Amino acid sequence: MTREGLEASLIVGIVLGYLAKTDNQRYFRLIWLGAAAAVAASVATGAALFFTIGELQGRSEQIFEGVAMLSAVAVLTWMIFWMRRQAANIKRELEAKLASAIAAGSAVGLASVVFFAVLREGWETALFLFAIGESSTPLATGIGAVVGLTISISLGVAIYMGSRRLNLRQFFTVTGILLIVFAAGLLAHATHEFQEAGILPGTVEHLWNTNAIVSEDSNFGKFLTALFGYNGDPSALEVGVWFTFLATALVLFVRPLLSWRRTAAPAQA
Repeated sequence: MTREGLEASLIVGIVLGYLAKTDNQRYFRLIWLGAAAAVAASVATGAALFFTIGELQGRSEQIFEGVAMLSAVAVLTWMIFWMRRQAANIKRELEAKLASAIAAGSAVGLASVVFFAVLREGWETALFLFAIGESSTPLATGIGAVVGLTISISLGVAIYMGSRRLNLRQFFTVTGILLIVFAAGLLAHATHEFQEAGILPGTVEHLWNTNAIVSEDSNFGKFLTALFGYNGDPSALEVGVWFTFLATALVLFVRPLLSWRRTAAPAQA
C-alpha cells in the first residue's frame, strides 16, 4: 500500500503542480473528482473480489484463489519492470496529456488523465490486498493497508509541498526488490492452490516440515506467509516455482541497475 499509494500520490501531485505552474488552478476540482472516482471504482473492484470468493467453496474456491494470485503476480511483475523503465517519462507524458486537454477545453479529458492513472494503481492494490488477504486475517490486512496508505499520502503531500525530498530511484529499487520476493510467495501460494484443486501434479507433497520450528499458525509464521509465501511443509513444485521465479526476476531487475551504476561511476569521476 505504501508503494502503490505513493505512486498514486505522485501522479496527483504532478498533475496539480502542472496546473498550478500554468495558472490553471480552476481545474483542481476536476482532478480531485477524477481521483475520487478512481478510488471508488477500485473499492468496488476489491469488494467484488471478496464477495465472489465468499460464494465459492471447495475446488471452485481453490481455482479462483489460484487464478487471482496468479493474476496478482503477473500484474505486480509487470508494474515493477514498467515503473523501472518509465519512471523518468511519467511526468512528461502526464503534462503532455494535460496540455492537450486544456487546449481542447475538455473537462472530461482533464479528469480522465488522473482517473485512469489512479485507477491503474487502485486496481493493482485491490488485487494485491485480495491475494494477501488469503494468507492473512482481515484485521491485519486492513491495519497494514491503512498504515501504508497513510504513510504514502503523507509522503506525497510533503513532496508536493517541497518540505521533503525523497530519492525516488532508491525508493522504487528497494520496494521493487521487496515486491519481487512478495510476488514469488504469491506464485508459490497459487501453485499450492492449483495442486489442491488437482490442476497441477502433486510431485513430492511435503519436501520438508518446519512447523515445529516456525508454525504457520503463529504470528511470526503468518507474517512470513503473508510477506514471503512461507509454507512450513511445501511441495517440491512450490519450492521450485518460488526459487525459479525469484532468481529470474531478481537477475532481470538488478542487472540494468548494476550496469547503470558502472556507467555512472566513470562519469562522476
